[in-house]
Amino acid sequence: MPYVYAFDHAHRRPPMTKKDLLGGKGANLAEMTSVLGLPVPPGFTITTAACRDHLARGWPEGLDAELARHVGRLEKAMGRTLGDPEDPLLVSVRSGARFSMPGMMDTVLNLGLNDRSVEGLAAATDDERFAYDSYRRFIAMYGRIVLDVDGAVFDGPLEELKARVRAPADADVPAADLRELCARYRDAIEARSPTPFPQDPDQQLRGAVEAVFRSWDGPRAVAYRLRERIPHDLGTAVNVQAMVFGNRDERSGTGVGFTRDPATGAKGEYGDFLLNAQGEDVVAGIRNTEPLSALRDRFPEIHRQLLDIFAKLERHYRDMCDTEFTIEQDKLWMLQTRVGKRTGAAALRMAVDMTRDLKLSREEVLSRITADHLDQVLHPTFEPTGAKVIASGLPASPGAAVGRAYFSAEAAVEAVDRGEQVVLVRSETSPEDVQGMQVAQGVLTARGGLVSHAAVVARGWGVPAVVGAESIRVTERSFAVDGVTVSEGDVISLDGSTGEVMVGEVAVSAPEPPAELATVLGWADRVRRGKLAVRVNADNGPDARAGREFGAEGIGLCRTEHMFLAEDRLPIVRRMILADTPEEEGAALEALRVAQKEDFLVILSEMDGLPVTVRLLDPPLHEFLPRSDELMVKEATEGLTGEEQALLSAAREWEEQNPMLGTRGVRLGVVKPGLYAMQVRALMQAAEERVAAGGKPIVEIMIPLTVTREELAEARRWVEGAITEVRSEAGGGRRGRRRPRVAIGTMIETPRAAIRADEIAEEADFFSFGTNDLTQMTFGFSRDDVEGRMMTAYLEQGLLARNPFETLDRDGVGELVRRAAAAGRATKADLKLGVCGEHGGDPESIAAFWEAGLDYVSCSPFRVPIARLAAAQAIIGDGSPPSR
Repeated sequence: MPYVYAFDHAHRRPPMTKKDLLGGKGANLAEMTSVLGLPVPPGFTITTAACRDHLARGWPEGLDAELARHVGRLEKAMGRTLGDPEDPLLVSVRSGARFSMPGMMDTVLNLGLNDRSVEGLAAATDDERFAYDSYRRFIAMYGRIVLDVDGAVFDGPLEELKARVRAPADADVPAADLRELCARYRDAIEARSPTPFPQDPDQQLRGAVEAVFRSWDGPRAVAYRLRERIPHDLGTAVNVQAMVFGNRDERSGTGVGFTRDPATGAKGEYGDFLLNAQGEDVVAGIRNTEPLSALRDRFPEIHRQLLDIFAKLERHYRDMCDTEFTIEQDKLWMLQTRVGKRTGAAALRMAVDMTRDLKLSREEVLSRITADHLDQVLHPTFEPTGAKVIASGLPASPGAAVGRAYFSAEAAVEAVDRGEQVVLVRSETSPEDVQGMQVAQGVLTARGGLVSHAAVVARGWGVPAVVGAESIRVTERSFAVDGVTVSEGDVISLDGSTGEVMVGEVAVSAPEPPAELATVLGWADRVRRGKLAVRVNADNGPDARAGREFGAEGIGLCRTEHMFLAEDRLPIVRRMILADTPEEEGAALEALRVAQKEDFLVILSEMDGLPVTVRLLDPPLHEFLPRSDELMVKEATEGLTGEEQALLSAAREWEEQNPMLGTRGVRLGVVKPGLYAMQVRALMQAAEERVAAGGKPIVEIMIPLTVTREELAEARRWVEGAITEVRSEAGGGRRGRRRPRVAIGTMIETPRAAIRADEIAEEADFFSFGTNDLTQMTFGFSRDDVEGRMMTAYLEQGLLARNPFETLDRDGVGELVRRAAAAGRATKADLKLGVCGEHGGDPESIAAFWEAGLDYVSCSPFRVPIARLAAAQAIIGDGSPPSR
């Protein structure tokens, strides 16, 4: 298979379907060229296969010959030669991975210029200033990206030159000064790099292609892939394209445009434009831009042509498109298109609108909405407080952010590691800032437009951002505006929906999701109805109420231990642990029963008519006691009271070397048989009381951590005994009395239980998979300790594709779930199957649970809308993960 394909290559399938080979950018350039017939500068794509081979084994054999052949073809098409001293062909070299990674990899523009060809360009264009401006840009890019010279080496001299000649903008620097600047740049490279700036265009091209390949494994690209869950083994394609020049003159320009507003979803043109500039100036946010509508006055015919192209692209891709374009001396060129990133509110509005505008099916638009989109519409907003606004900028990414101001990515990361919430403040962001943006509550920049790096990345991640706040002056560790100085560590608040910046902490309030959210979730519910239900993890009334309001169809996990940790309950639990006689223990258990019954009454009332799965006590008892080491220190320094001495003795007695594998779950019921009986009595008494009040409680009692059939059979005997007692007390002999619906099941959370699920199912009415512990025990990872250095190292080095505690490990844990579900159903056809671990709110994990045949997933209240959508997406995709 070739390593290189021209944009106009006749592929057997539409190029837009070949992103794995051509990358997203290359596939779309080929689609625009060969299918849509749009004005695209000619070029060719070096495939992702070439990148993978290069990273694994070095420069691929035969690639030089293919490059030479395609460069020759491009030269023939353009009527110019790369590096020609009289009228040179110049090319851009850009990355283009399968998934969009804005700003994370490298680009080189104006390649082909050298000390001779720059003179030819000046003569051919009759514009010496333009030629040397292009050359200084190329030298700086090549030095920074290919030869690894610090970018400050080039930025400093340019700013000094502009100040010396009093040029307000780059375009105002005279040609003679630019010529001198080029020489300074070359000398700077020679002083700092073992390899001088190359004059040979072929050497330039190979160096640029290799640099783009290397950038796939650069720190910012790796960090972005980890955040976006993009596999590390895909590689990037490289696109080599004939240059067109937006910085040619006042009849030229460059811009980025969207076919709809990516922030709100509104129909109509949206984007930024710069006169007499190159594309990097717009994306980098170096200059403040004009709105795309300004084209109507400056270039009316091109404006009409661009809108026609927007309409054609949207019809063809059946989605909102993000484009880059250049105008060179009154001619429009399309440089790129892709399906555009959007905010959550925009995604929901577009989904609803496009079922009408583009006649898309509900299933198609549902597949485009992501968990991040729904998270964003649940962002908090500021309460109206009259806080003084000190600056305003462009509202680039919605939401309210409060945090301490930090002025570098490194300082922001360090502050977050100390437990602070931060707002990253920069003059403008660059891809090197991505790690700081990743941990920040919000982002504020002094320069840049709505499609600058800061805006695009923040929107994609749902991080509130204000960009282009021109009135602020940012220095190394502070910013100033209208007499107000904000220093590093000072608290600021910013509103990414209005563009406002305030000093100090502004109170936030819960968001008001757009009306389209209910519409979209209603469509999702219709897709999954009767197939995959969504429940909530809740162990108190407010969480149960919130879950039901978010659309939960019951409680999948009620952790009873959370009730024991309440301030008024913990002393009773300790009384039970410290009891010396059966009578003392019985009195403590009775006090707990009374308290738990009230808790269960509230929860069953909130979930009336829906199933409530109550897990009997799971954690080891030492978790309800003070730490023994702290008591020992106090004993040695101050002495202990009688009660504290008793607590220390109990803590030592219940202490275990590995408590997560110790006396917990059903094992507690074995050593303290009255404990589970008390909980069941409290639950059933609450259920009987609800029935008497006209309620319809549906109770599911879950035994945690069973590993054998015999264990579950014994626990079931305890539970059924307590149920019988309560029913008898409630008048169970009276004819016609309605009884609460009750099921008894277990949590499958160990590999043995999963492997022996067929036997355990004989004693169970339902299985609930506890994938947190199942992951922990399958991998041998401690979920409390693995998330730091070890997990980071494993992900960065590609030893794990995903963090298995965030996304279900399909090949290991997922296979255990699938086999256990099938084995359980083989034993008992009506066995109900669910999951209640953290994976129950993760879209890709939900797809795996659908494949495994589960009946429901359960998650935290604020993940319920995401789970409802993800369940529908899994069904639409027939079990495959929702599309990125």
